[in-house]
Parts: sequence; C-alpha cells; structure tokens
Amino acid sequence: MKLYFREFGTYRERRPTLIFLHGLFGSAANWQTVARGLEERFHVLVPDLRNHGRSPHAEAMDYPLMANDVASFIDEQGLDSALLIGHSMGGKVAMWLALVRPELVGALVAVDIAPVAYSHEFDNIFQALNAVDLGRISGRAQADGHLAGFLTDPALRQYLLQNLVNHDGSWGWRFNLQVLMQAINRITGFPDISPSMQFPGPALFLHGGVSEYLKPAYLPIIRQRFPLARVRSIPGAGHWVYAERPVEFRAALNTFLDSAIGLSRTS
Repeated sequence: MKLYFREFGTYRERRPTLIFLHGLFGSAANWQTVARGLEERFHVLVPDLRNHGRSPHAEAMDYPLMANDVASFIDEQGLDSALLIGHSMGGKVAMWLALVRPELVGALVAVDIAPVAYSHEFDNIFQALNAVDLGRISGRAQADGHLAGFLTDPALRQYLLQNLVNHDGSWGWRFNLQVLMQAINRITGFPDISPSMQFPGPALFLHGGVSEYLKPAYLPIIRQRFPLARVRSIPGAGHWVYAERPVEFRAALNTFLDSAIGLSRTS
C-alpha cells in the first residue's frame, strides 16, 4: 500500500531520518508541530497509516499489515533504516516493525503505549461517530453538536472532527469508520510473538504521568522485548503527551535522539 505522507527538512547523507506514526483516528497532521521543530536537524517523514488520513482504505487491518506498509514506505523512500516515533496505535506499529524487521529500525520511541493488549473502550466513540448524519449536516459545528450528545470532552471531539471533510458538497470521514469498528479488537490488542523475539536497538517508552496506558505491570514485558529500553514519564501529561506537555516532550525526545544517534555512530 502506498501511504500518503508529509515531509519536513531535507534528506542528506549525514542527516538521520525520523518517521512519526500517528494513533487511532489520527493522521500525519497530528505530528506537524513536532516535526517542524525537528526539521533543522533531521529529515522527517510523517505518513498516514492505512484507513486513516489521505492514505488508501482497505478491508484488512492489523499490526503485521500496518508494519509491512511502513517497511515498504521505508524502501520506497530509498532508506536503509529510520528512527521510528509512534503514538498509541502508531507506537504499536513501530514496535511490531522493530521486532520483526529490526534492521529497518535505527531506534524506537513508543509514546504512551506498551506491547500488550488493552481492554476495548471505544464503543462510546463509535456510537458518537455513527450518530453524525453525514447526509444532513451543514458543517463541523453541527457535527460537533451530534458528537456532544455522547462525548463531553471538547478536545476529543475536535480531534475527531479534524477527519471530517467535504468533497463536492458531501461530508465524510477521512478514516475508514466501518473497518476501524471491525478491527478494533486487533488494534487494542498486540500480536503473539515468540518469547525470544527482541529488538536489540535503543528504545524509549515515553508516557504521560497521569495516563493509564503504561502501568508498572507492563515493564517486565517491555524489558523482555526491548532490553535496551528506557522508560520516562512526563509529569502532568495524559495520553496525548506531545500535545499536553509539548516542551517537556520535545526535550525528552531530543535527549533520546542525541543518545541514540551517538550509539549508532559508534556501533
């Protein structure tokens, strides 16, 4: 699958390439501010994953398929490898690729996510999205009114509404809502892998201090799969770490990238 992507900075022989991967219901636009802050030092690529943003829709969706999409994307860009930074679902894509194709991943940053299965808590979001009568709404404000009957958090509603677009007078979602509903158990899960499978490179698990997505109970499996992993908390941040605490997030990311690049140059 040929993924749509945004590019920041320019590729040079000695400039590392970063690939940012968004979460569920997201798109490349979610990472734009972070990417622009890094374009002076790095070559940055930000694709839309399948069934999201401007990338193609497909009936099949799981982590092996999404990781294969990213592997093909790396090859299409003429790269031997890249440093991967993924949030939530995108973090799981990055982790899976690092485990099955470690030669493609120079370093890994998983943002507020662990390589474990989570309970499915998206019924209310799907109910809200399906309640929007796309054939009758006049714009995002009216759609927001429909969503508000199910979702009280205005930030969450605006996050979802970024995906509402008008084509030739008809409103629709950029993400493939029906496939996401069908695949949600695979998205909240994580594929079974051999206990011996590990990513030998540098890894950072960066999570929100008030988020429940990276619990202490998950640390042993992180250490098993990613033996060089560092785990760092951003105080006061929830699941959307990079948006809620952008200064602290950028500082932690830059510190890790400097170290990871140094390790790769000396190895």
